Amino acid sequence: MKKQQVVQKLEDPWNAFEQSYAGLSPEQMLMPGVTGDWSIKDILAHVNTWEAETLKHLPEILDGRRPARYSVLYGGIDAFNALMSEQKRSFSLSEVQDLLASTHHQLVQYLQGLPEDLFTVESRFRRRLRLDTDSHYPIHTRAICAWREQTG
Repeated sequence: MKKQQVVQKLEDPWNAFEQSYAGLSPEQMLMPGVTGDWSIKDILAHVNTWEAETLKHLPEILDGRRPARYSVLYGGIDAFNALMSEQKRSFSLSEVQDLLASTHHQLVQYLQGLPEDLFTVESRFRRRLRLDTDSHYPIHTRAICAWREQTG
């Protein structure tokens, strides 16, 4: 794949993710129960966390380093997710939305600035990017869409 194809492969599910909650009121965005006890705001904060992790760890991977395992640092990914969710729980909806937009923009800009050859072969870099972004967004898009169908 070429860099622009990889970026587009990320942007298409990102746009679907954004559309999944488009038009909801702030009150709806704060209602718990979309995924477990998470609201849409909590899901946005969670997606932001993983994009920030991507921005943190892709440079390490490109330098040939292996990021520390979540099981070692936090007791697992679920524990990490719970910790990050709790840390962002006090953020306002607008703060989370601004952070999400800003981090996503930074991620796309970072990718656009990388050499083309990083995108042409499967690698730890590509795998990490895929797991944290275009494979991750649809999980939450489906959950939000299902919640919207249930709540009418």
